[in-house]
Amino acid sequence: MSVISVPQDFNEDDLYVDLESIFGHPLFLKCEGFNFAGSIKLKAATEMVEAAERDGLLGPGSVLIESSSGNLGVALSMIAASKGYRFLCVTDSRCNLSTRLLMEALGAEVHVVTEAGEGGFLGARIDHVRALCASDDRYVWLNQYTNPNNGMAHYRRTAPAIARQFPDLDVLFVGAGTTGTLMGCARFFREWHRPVRIVAVDSAGSVTFGDTPGRRMIPGLGTSVRPPLLDTSYVDEVVHVPEADTIRACHRLARRGFLFGGSTGTVVSGATSWLAAHGDENPTAVAIAPDLGERYLETVYQTNWVHDLYGEHVLAPPAAVAPSPAV
Repeated sequence: MSVISVPQDFNEDDLYVDLESIFGHPLFLKCEGFNFAGSIKLKAATEMVEAAERDGLLGPGSVLIESSSGNLGVALSMIAASKGYRFLCVTDSRCNLSTRLLMEALGAEVHVVTEAGEGGFLGARIDHVRALCASDDRYVWLNQYTNPNNGMAHYRRTAPAIARQFPDLDVLFVGAGTTGTLMGCARFFREWHRPVRIVAVDSAGSVTFGDTPGRRMIPGLGTSVRPPLLDTSYVDEVVHVPEADTIRACHRLARRGFLFGGSTGTVVSGATSWLAAHGDENPTAVAIAPDLGERYLETVYQTNWVHDLYGEHVLAPPAAVAPSPAV
């Protein structure tokens, strides 16, 4: 029996889904959405807030402020509520409505940036945060994009949890957003007793690894500004996933009863395409699923939204191959 007094004290860290029967490749999916914040961002949020408290940056009257596409905003909303802080989240128009409503239900104030700046929506969000911080010294910006405690949370918790369960791990697939999860896990396994191939999974149109910028409508992974936390020397390979493939992976999982978020669909699609290209290796492979799918019901799992953005045939089954005539 687990008994807690604050919501951040609970996180299911040892749940995996074996995806081989669904996708035909040996792949274990580490599920990070089973906590009160609903995503892996609970770890980074907890680590960053506690570090700010230790450093004396937070005190009575402080107002936490952060730019987030959604999940970190929810995690910080929850932690701020449990600790008695005010919290202001700066997001943009791609943030799911249910996510914005959840942050507000937890007592957060939400500002929605509706126009992209020089650095896309991310650049506009950061500009808005900086302007607010300059206007009032009560604001404390954790800055997930440069905060080393973002990655440290996964160096201390996520990667060791995987290592305990998979001592023979060969390849780890990690989605790239701020790259906190990616860098924390990659640094841990660089120091481990055996080599592990780190494959970063990014959204097509993200500039994180130098790809050509393009439209991205699913929040969570990918950036319009190269993440300051990223050190590519820790990354062995990068897979870019078109959002149409993200949609397909999410719906394929849902048809088997697993409702995951858009970030997870991207990671799973990238991992299975990589495994298909390395089919003769038969590695022990793990992918990290950042969140669950309830917050994507009005987007990824909404037929009209999908058809309007990606075409009416994006979810059509592959064309059947006519059988060869009998001889």
